[in-house]
Amino acid sequence: METVYIKTPLGIASIAGDENGISEISVLDEGTVSTAIPNVLQEAVSQLNDYFEGKRTHFDFKLNPKGTEFQQKVWGALLEIPYGKTRTYLEQSKVLGDVKAIRAVASANGKNPLWIVVPCHRVIGTDGSLTGYAGGLWRKKWLLEHENPTTQQSLF
Repeated sequence: METVYIKTPLGIASIAGDENGISEISVLDEGTVSTAIPNVLQEAVSQLNDYFEGKRTHFDFKLNPKGTEFQQKVWGALLEIPYGKTRTYLEQSKVLGDVKAIRAVASANGKNPLWIVVPCHRVIGTDGSLTGYAGGLWRKKWLLEHENPTTQQSLF
């Protein structure tokens, strides 16, 4: 397993993986940026940098997250939320086929090991509020604004 640390607008991102794919991406408040990028992590680093520069709206490097069958199912459904869009936890539960599983879905979202790439930040409260985000609500807000910037409307 290789790990690299890169600077992002939201902190230091830790990216871990091997030839089977990226298994974990998380954000740290502080840390030391890596001076070298292992070959197996170069594509993930490149695509994340493109995302933060506004040049990428989806990721296509190989993923290999570790989790239960249910967590894998929830994370797969997160990948279906389009860039710049959001879903509520209730909508996400409906997509997964069980509205009563809303708490379990929220819990699995919270255990998502692939920050940004598996976009759990796109899931919001039923009332539109920004609820629950392991990286901090300020990061969730930043990511949603990054993906859906408001454009200044002309008055004339």
